[in-house]
Amino acid sequence: MAADRISGAWLARPETQAVFAALEDREHRILAVGGCVRNALMGLPVADVDMATDAAPEATIAAAQAAGLRAVPTGIDHGTITVVSGGIGHEVTTFRRDEETDGRHARVAFSTDLAEDAARRDFTMNALYATREGEVIDPLGGLPDLRAGRVRFVGDAEARIREDYLRILRFFRFFARYGTDGPDPEGLAACAALAGGLSTLSRERVTMELRRLLAAPDPAPAVASMAAAGVLAQVLPGADPRALAPLVHLEGALPPDWLRRLAVLGGETEGL
Repeated sequence: MAADRISGAWLARPETQAVFAALEDREHRILAVGGCVRNALMGLPVADVDMATDAAPEATIAAAQAAGLRAVPTGIDHGTITVVSGGIGHEVTTFRRDEETDGRHARVAFSTDLAEDAARRDFTMNALYATREGEVIDPLGGLPDLRAGRVRFVGDAEARIREDYLRILRFFRFFARYGTDGPDPEGLAACAALAGGLSTLSRERVTMELRRLLAAPDPAPAVASMAAAGVLAQVLPGADPRALAPLVHLEGALPPDWLRRLAVLGGETEGL
């Protein structure tokens, strides 16, 4: 993968470039961020385009409308405006820092500092940014982690988890998709220590993460690590991960089916 530059039809298309231009024409900084940058670096498909900017939400709306684009305040309290360009939605979020968290929700303050925005993200591989020309900006060492297949929390792992306990499940989901050579030891220890916090989350949020995890090409190593850390018992009491790896092997060329895999795990699945 390229060390400092990405490319792709999603980045070059006029609709996306128009969103960059709308903010830059008003002298704001705007960058692609997160999954689109990560996947482009890995040569994987890019579906959704997320962007980060130093513009306040109201300034993003004004810039988009001045450029003839549609601005929808889908998450304005958290700084997110969906800018629709040529029928394509782009989530543009103001740089943020967390002011207060309770393990489920965060109260944020808007910022003009890229470093503050990066510091509040979950994993270093998700704190990667790119300019409209594809130049990658890596404030937290996410590129080496991405190359190594290392899912590493930003900063202190326990602190990141206490901000949102769903990050425990995201840790294992990202490991299932992108990880190699076992989970990051510090992250795994933090997930084990704070697994009880999962009980504070809504069943809907937990279910969404479990479905995504079990839809990975081979979630068996991640699920085995969840069991060893005491996380699996928190979200699926009575589940047994031992049959999952043989099932994945037997599936062969069949597309991943999270429900089939959930069935083989067993446990208390009501509500999933």
